[in-house]
Amino acid sequence: MLAYLKDSARRPMRARELARELDVQPDEYRAFRRLLDKLETDGAVVRQRHGRYAIPEQFDLVVGTLQVTRAGDGFVIPDEAGQEDVFVPGRQLATAVAGDRVLARIDRRPPGRNPAGRIVRVIERAWSRVAGVYHAKPGYGFVVPQEPALAGDLFIPDEMAGGASDGDMVIASIESWGENEPSPVGRIEQILGRPDDPGVDVLAILIGHQLALDFPADVEAEADKVARRGIRPEDLHGREDFRDRLVVTIDPADARDHDDAISVRMLEDGDYEIGIHIADVSWYVKPGSAIDREAWERATSVYLVDRVVPMLPESLSGGICSLVPDEDRLTLSAVFVISVDGQVRKSRFARTVIRSAARLSYEDALRILESNESDTEIGASLRILSGICKAIRQQRRDRGAIDFSIPEAVVDLDSEGHAAAIRERPRLETHRMIEDLMILANETVAQLSEEHDLATLYRIHEPPSEDRLEGLRRVAAVFGAALPARGIRPRDLARLIRSMSGKPQEYLVSTVALRSMKQARYSVQNVGHFGLASDAYLHFTSPIRRYADLVVHRRLVRWLSGKRAPEKAFDQEALERTARHASERERRAEQAERDSIELKKIEYMRRHLGDEFGGTISGVTGFGMFVLLEGVLVEGLIRLSSLVDDYYHYDESSWSLTGRRTQRRFQLGDRVVVQLARVDPESREIDLELVSGPLDPAGSSD
Repeated sequence: MLAYLKDSARRPMRARELARELDVQPDEYRAFRRLLDKLETDGAVVRQRHGRYAIPEQFDLVVGTLQVTRAGDGFVIPDEAGQEDVFVPGRQLATAVAGDRVLARIDRRPPGRNPAGRIVRVIERAWSRVAGVYHAKPGYGFVVPQEPALAGDLFIPDEMAGGASDGDMVIASIESWGENEPSPVGRIEQILGRPDDPGVDVLAILIGHQLALDFPADVEAEADKVARRGIRPEDLHGREDFRDRLVVTIDPADARDHDDAISVRMLEDGDYEIGIHIADVSWYVKPGSAIDREAWERATSVYLVDRVVPMLPESLSGGICSLVPDEDRLTLSAVFVISVDGQVRKSRFARTVIRSAARLSYEDALRILESNESDTEIGASLRILSGICKAIRQQRRDRGAIDFSIPEAVVDLDSEGHAAAIRERPRLETHRMIEDLMILANETVAQLSEEHDLATLYRIHEPPSEDRLEGLRRVAAVFGAALPARGIRPRDLARLIRSMSGKPQEYLVSTVALRSMKQARYSVQNVGHFGLASDAYLHFTSPIRRYADLVVHRRLVRWLSGKRAPEKAFDQEALERTARHASERERRAEQAERDSIELKKIEYMRRHLGDEFGGTISGVTGFGMFVLLEGVLVEGLIRLSSLVDDYYHYDESSWSLTGRRTQRRFQLGDRVVVQLARVDPESREIDLELVSGPLDPAGSSD
């Protein structure tokens, strides 16, 4: 039906006309109409007022997921890979919110810019409830949403308050999105407690983002049965035995699920065999099983500041699937023959069995690599891998892959779950080494899938839109750098970021560059990966924690077993649905992870009111300056109204504030000293007062 409407129909068609053209029999017509109605509900077809049907693009309509910027405007990211994002001004969003699947109408196509339009229909709501703080008023109340942080408050009629008191942290269902009311209307479902009660903050994130904490009983029972069965001799039939190789895992020190391991050995001709061994989750999790249905729904593990919410039950994720030391484990391996200078001579894939010799943390592996322990067998292997990985990394850089220099904050918690310290997560050589190997495996599976036309889930990263690049060009110009006016390539951004290396503005430029990018997502269509400058990429190396990787494993195993027949149409439709679902769940998980870190940052900063911090101006607006605080990676705002020594003029072109009388000038990248003046846990806002600055590189006031 969709193929006919797209390729053969010369005009919008009525239902009976379409049925006639498709040779639908009279006894099939009711089923045909149900299918047509479903396609309309899903946004795959649209119906005109006169009852004629067509596909959306023929009416200048686009179906996609809404993203909302800090400024309140939106971009619709089309379901179909390769289409341009549609810019939607905030006033044209109607009742749609971030994460909704929407139908947008394109109203204009400005030259050199993204098409612009408006939301005409919400196809699927991303959120059905929110977590937030309830505020009671005479006769009514309202919830300020925090999880997710939606724009606007949720109106609560008095009879729907559920006994909540002013200031309670609550869960509220959304009864109406405000189509016929001034604002969305909700009902209090659950009172979590006071915002400062232990555990309430993270619990609000879990529930507000609709993340399942516990597994259903039937899923746990099925997983326990699989785990108890263990590995039997018949399970090894047809598997290549790698138990005679030295295999190790390298993971974070607190990791409980180990889904990748590595091995290396020298061959007679001086090349090296490198094995990248991935937990064979597809052996245990069968399509359609209770475990599989739950894993599909979750789609990813979620890593919050104080806990992990796994995709698979513990008996699998931390048990029979995890590549723990001194236990036989079933794996799906990518085996490479690679020269000492990083040239891949051969690659192949096989179902295998391994026995890990050691579980190393990244810090352990680095210590061995840099110490006298490099003379041991593990140390020698790590030294070989490090040299080869550096060569592979350089090849990736040479083709233009972007390496964003953005430090990541880690919040250390005390025994009661309160924020004790904020520190920067180190990026070690061993992190880079494992990353290099995982990227190599992922790319090689993607290339094989392309070569053999396998229906699979690609990890795509489309080129940035011109609208988003405009801000990056302006930031680059402030620091004396330039980007091409059109046709930007990955190597152009990589060169820009490298030019800022070691400078105060490095973090700022990298952050703006990252925000100018489109989000990577899953798709059945391969359009390449812009950030990696890769023609084909997917996720293969983490099937314990990502459902997309499990799908890729199943497709690869199917091909390895000799099943080369084309996929059926319904399989392709299910794959497309999985791509959309996995992308949406990934975005939700990432937001929950960010929120959990942000709320602990806020908690930590509340204890430092009045303290002074050095920082770098990370944003300049007409209402003030954002400053990134050194040491804690927390951003706060110096409000323009707090600068009382002069009247300051905002220059949008240079992103600067200049005093009219004193000519004192603040711009992006300037270093300043500030005092922490206000921390609001509810809005998660931090206000700063300027102490001195801008500072010269030596730290003195200009």
